[in-house]
Amino acid sequence: MKAIRILDGTPTLVEEAIPHGDGVPIQITTSSICGSDLHLLEMGIAEGSVMGHEFCGTTPDGTAVAVEPIIGCGTCASCRTGHLPTCESGPTFLGIAAPGGMAESIIVPPEALVALPSGVPLSAGCLVEPLAVAHHGLHRARVTPDDRVLVIGAGPIGLATVAMLRAQGIACDIAARHPHQQEAATTLGASLDAVGAYDVVMDCVATTASLGEAMTHVIPRGRVGLVGTLWDAAMLSMAACIKEIELLPAMAYRCRVPARDFSAAAKALATQPDIEAAIITHRFPLDGCEEAFTTAADRAGGAIKVAFDL
Repeated sequence: MKAIRILDGTPTLVEEAIPHGDGVPIQITTSSICGSDLHLLEMGIAEGSVMGHEFCGTTPDGTAVAVEPIIGCGTCASCRTGHLPTCESGPTFLGIAAPGGMAESIIVPPEALVALPSGVPLSAGCLVEPLAVAHHGLHRARVTPDDRVLVIGAGPIGLATVAMLRAQGIACDIAARHPHQQEAATTLGASLDAVGAYDVVMDCVATTASLGEAMTHVIPRGRVGLVGTLWDAAMLSMAACIKEIELLPAMAYRCRVPARDFSAAAKALATQPDIEAAIITHRFPLDGCEEAFTTAADRAGGAIKVAFDL
């Protein structure tokens, strides 16, 4: 089968053996590049890996599924409550420590599968994962319809956050840098008028600058949901203490139990078909992997989400 493996720091199309073993074989149809993939590539952590944790496909009986790309021990307190990212034995992330979805097929545990609702095309199924990240972040920040909400950052996670807010009937403003991001954000229902004070600010960038912006905009005793990942250390201003701000980080999503974030994300795709066109800006075949990664890294050039169609 064809797969994308990182060799000498470069996404490279390779021929791999078709995987065998315990689990459900998935014929992958769509896989996409996450911002964390770009960071892992830059840091050298992805060397030798078949990347991809945002993907979907079909089971042997033809069921369309998205795949939760996290495997835990299944028995610790975190796993029993669905918090696989904090598995006490150390979680395994598909696309990093185990082969991921940038390939023609994969074998995954049956409990990792989430059926796509009727009407959700496989071309959009790779968005379930980032939408689940956003849904978990909103849950962590305890966002309600009574809150005035600001989203900082209009990359894939920022736009996914807007989409998941809209799915809950919650309006939001957004701070978006690039014109194409602003257009996508307004398509999904966000307002570009990021002014005044907010009950909740969702930081989907996670830098010293974005956290400073969040602290400025949030009300005293307000909440800042940190959905972006801190790849480098960030500084907090004195405003965090003076305003008694709650900082609520979120990591991935809740898995494989009732209140599963993947299920809420898949439902949002079914009820909001415009999400796909707003977020996925570029599509490539697997053999266009080098150009795809270069495109994904150029946010100013018009890319939001880059996907592979298999």
